[in-house]
Amino acid sequence: MGSRNVRLSVVTHPLYRQSIVNEVRQSMQLMLSQLIQQLRTNIQLPACLRVIGFLRQMDIFTEAELRVKFLQARDAWLRSILTAIPNDDPYFHITKTIEACRVHLFDIITQYRAIFSDEDPLLPPAVGEHTVNESAIFHGWVLQKISQFLQVLEADLNRGIGSRLDSLLGQCMYFGLSFSRVGADFRGQLAPVFQRVAISTFQKAIQEAVEKFQDEMNSYTFISAPAILGSSNLPAPIPVTQPGTLQPPMVLLDFPPLACFLNNILVAFNDLRLCCPVALAPDVTGALEDALAKVTQVILAFHRSEEAAFSSGEQELFLQFCTVFLEDLVPYLNRCLQVLFPPAQIAQILGIPPTQLPKYGNLGHVNVSVVHEPLAFILPKKEMVFCLDEKELVPELAAPAPEPSSEGPHLEPVSPAFPDPQQEVESAGTLQSDEPSAGT
Repeated sequence: MGSRNVRLSVVTHPLYRQSIVNEVRQSMQLMLSQLIQQLRTNIQLPACLRVIGFLRQMDIFTEAELRVKFLQARDAWLRSILTAIPNDDPYFHITKTIEACRVHLFDIITQYRAIFSDEDPLLPPAVGEHTVNESAIFHGWVLQKISQFLQVLEADLNRGIGSRLDSLLGQCMYFGLSFSRVGADFRGQLAPVFQRVAISTFQKAIQEAVEKFQDEMNSYTFISAPAILGSSNLPAPIPVTQPGTLQPPMVLLDFPPLACFLNNILVAFNDLRLCCPVALAPDVTGALEDALAKVTQVILAFHRSEEAAFSSGEQELFLQFCTVFLEDLVPYLNRCLQVLFPPAQIAQILGIPPTQLPKYGNLGHVNVSVVHEPLAFILPKKEMVFCLDEKELVPELAAPAPEPSSEGPHLEPVSPAFPDPQQEVESAGTLQSDEPSAGT
């Protein structure tokens, strides 16, 4: 009888009971950590169902808390995969990020929807508790993941991916389309990202073209011009071109700074062609117009500094230089813009006849008068009638665009025959008048 009382007193002793409670809590905590740790691995759906079943039996979390814990654990696993992607090459990094997000995010969403059904009626909240919109937990997490992906995408695009913007756009569009099956199609959010990158890259290339033109003019003398006085009046040999080719004016070869400037602009156009949304027409036109205005100022500065030392022959060559710039280079750039942004297509998008397109500003063509006016006092008076008539310089927008050939019209760069510093411009590619890559 006495030994039995001793055993009962030991069992009912407060310290002994507390030690048992602590051991049970430690065991539950260890089990909880191990179960959640399994969710941070590459776990498949059957194992996920078992883990969540154990967590529900432990009755530690509410239903809303259990959903949050599941998404947090799976998110940690996804972040570990994305962090392991090499970050040296931006194109490689973003393509692998797209692939990982598309595959693993879709798996996580599938697991979540199989485990937690938002269609089940929720239990009424206890007294003093607030109703939790459990479906908002999942949708908020998905939106957060899409937002984070768009941030990574824009960061890698700003680092520079070369001429592979169209390929990346196709991958992103496929990624966004795949999420339409779970009600999270984000393709509409991709267009502004690619537009910002495309116009930023174009503006940077245009700025570099202007700077190179200024460097050329700083060391340029008309004495070293390859053309003889009045050579522009001679019939130029007709180059062999493919059907549909938009051939640059060959007279530009007489003035290497203008030829180099045009080649650099064509390189920028060719890069833009890969991802050329119609929505960029005003921005591209404005950037080109600003660049031409800066080129005009460079020409004026050259004239002010060299005018006093001009001989009669150099003065005549300078007038030819300005005439070629205004009457050949600028109209040719306007034709290039109309290849990138066909007026008929712009008018169709705006829902207006092509004849009314000029009322909406300079959409796809440079305002020639802005470029001409600063140089008007230099040119002979007889040139004023021709140069101020913008209709002679800019193709009539009201006329329907000609049918393209099967290969599509394209632009070829000038191939100037002057010393090696200018030879690098011969590598410019052709500009196809394909449909814009982004449907905006």
